[in-house]
Order: sequence, then C-alpha cells, then structure tokens
Amino acid sequence: MKLSVLLFLLLSSLHPSSSQRYNALFSFGDSMADTGNVRIAKLPYGMTFFGNATGRCSDGRLVIDFIAQALGFPLLPPSQEEHDFKRGANFAVVAATTLGFEFFNERNLSRGLWVNASLHTQVERFERLLPSICGAPQGCKEFLSKSLFIVGEFGGNDYSTALFFATPIAEVNTFVPHVIDALSDGVERLIGLGAADIIVPGVLPVGCFPLYLTNFHTPDPEDYGPKTGCTRSYNALSWLHNALLRKALDRLRRKHPAVSIRYADYYSQIIDFAINPLKYGFTAGALRTCCGKGDNIYNYDQGRRCSENNFTVCDDVSTHVNWDGIHMTEAAHRAIARGWLHGPYVDPPILSSDQS
Repeated sequence: MKLSVLLFLLLSSLHPSSSQRYNALFSFGDSMADTGNVRIAKLPYGMTFFGNATGRCSDGRLVIDFIAQALGFPLLPPSQEEHDFKRGANFAVVAATTLGFEFFNERNLSRGLWVNASLHTQVERFERLLPSICGAPQGCKEFLSKSLFIVGEFGGNDYSTALFFATPIAEVNTFVPHVIDALSDGVERLIGLGAADIIVPGVLPVGCFPLYLTNFHTPDPEDYGPKTGCTRSYNALSWLHNALLRKALDRLRRKHPAVSIRYADYYSQIIDFAINPLKYGFTAGALRTCCGKGDNIYNYDQGRRCSENNFTVCDDVSTHVNWDGIHMTEAAHRAIARGWLHGPYVDPPILSSDQS
C-alpha cells in the first residue's frame, strides 16, 4: 500500500468526530464521481494517490473523495460491488446520462450510449440497497434525514452523446429542459425516501476542455472567449443548463422548505481556473492536457488518448487542471472540493456551521 494511502487512513482515524453530523454520504453521477462502478481505466489512471487504476477517471482522487475525507468518512465504495454501505455508497457510473435510453433511441442516438445507468436507474439501485443499509422504511427515513447526498454532475453525457454524433448545438439546447426535469424528478425521489440535505452540482464549462477545443476547433477567433480561450457556444450550452437547474432547485426548495437543497457551482470555479490559473498553482494553465499526445496547444488527440497509443504524461501533474482531455487532475479536484467545503462555490458551504 502506498505511503500516501496509509497517511490518508491515519488522518481519517485521528478525526472521526468530523462525520458525526452525518450518518452517511451518498453520491450519484457520472465519471466525475465514479469510484469504481465501471473499471475501464488502467495506469496511469490512479498513479498519483492510489498507485493503480481504481476506475476513477483521474490521476488520483475525485471531488467526492476529498469531501468524504473532510467529513471523516472512508472513501465511498462503488455500489455495484459487495461492500458494507452503512456509512455511504457511490452510485455514479462512467458515461451515465440523466435521461433514459428511450429519449436517445427516439432521436436515433442510442448507439452513443456506453452504459444504461441513468439517474432513474441509479436511484432505483439505491432503493434496492436501502434495507441492507438502514432497515425498515421508517428507520430509513430517519437515517437518511441525517445523511448527505450529492446528486451529480448530471447532464454532460446527455449533451455529448448528441454532440459527438454531429447533432447541431441548437438542437442539443432543446434537450436541456428534459434533462432538468429528469434531474428534478431524481432529487424529489430521494426527498421522498427521506433525504433532507442534498447538493446538486451544475455541469462544467465543457468549452474549456481539450476534447471539445480540439474536436470542434474553428478558425474564427470570435468563437473563443478572449480571457479564457474556451469555446463560447459550448460554454453557452453549459450556462443554459446551469441557469435552468438553479431555477428548478428554487422550485424544489419552495415545495420542500424543510429540506436543504444546495447548488454546487463547477462552472464558475473552472472558469476561474482558466482566467487565474496561477492563483491555484496551475502553471500549465487550464486548457492543456497532462496525459495524452497531441500536436496542438491542448496536447490532445482523439486517436492518442491517455493510456492508449503512444501517450505521454506530463512531468508534474499538480501543475495541470486537465488530466486526459475531458477529466481533471487530483490537484483540480482538491481545489474544487475546497470551494465546496469552505465556500464560495456551495452556499452555505458543506462545513458551514449553518448546516450542522
């Protein structure tokens, strides 16, 4: 076992009281949060912290790992393996969508789905595990009312499934209300089961990621933000999703005033990485891939991706925001988790006394 892992376990055991306010931690989402439900990766994935690939789409820990650590929980076990889930579980699945198969099949896009793991499917799996976690329904309601739920990121794969098959972005924009409705329904199902403290992240500014910057490159400088270098149209799609999501969460708060429903702002934080990388120690900037191989400023090539076909890994991963073209480094996840735990990117922050 690597020294870094042993140190993490030691520190967790020295601070067990930090999780006393929560019974458990439950996570839903896609590759931004999957801790091993889909094991598609191999080294150098996992190289920084674990020393081996765990299914995480990064060189090390994810945002959910840092949150679990800060709250005194063990790293969340993947729900599709045999574990004791009484302190929490991770239902996130790489490539998961918010919407179900039928939505994409009706639009001739189902061939772009890698997994059948929509939000509805993840919540169903959670329901099936509840008796082993907390017993009878009434006991579960009490248990879940004192647990923390992180629902997302959801939406990115719904849009990329269409974009990667050349669906015009104007048409993909029409998907957003459907995605938001499905996400709202999923949150409401969890509330019905007893969840009373829920964090719902928005989507990332995908126009800042090397995969999009490379595959959808245009020669027109007006297509790019002058401060960030990110593509305007794809970030506009993310912005629309987040704006409608925040309105939906406002409606849920009015409907369920006793439930804490908080928005987590990936978008603004990653834009800040792009504008002010040195503030976070990212000397390589935010738009350059660490693991990959590309003959362009983003170091990304769809045919030479991380862990495939003559890839290379940067000398110092901690100086990079982007890991493999679409996922982030452990260093970026640590900075994001800090913004959620202490503010300002979750309001009130997870560790705020207002939530104790």
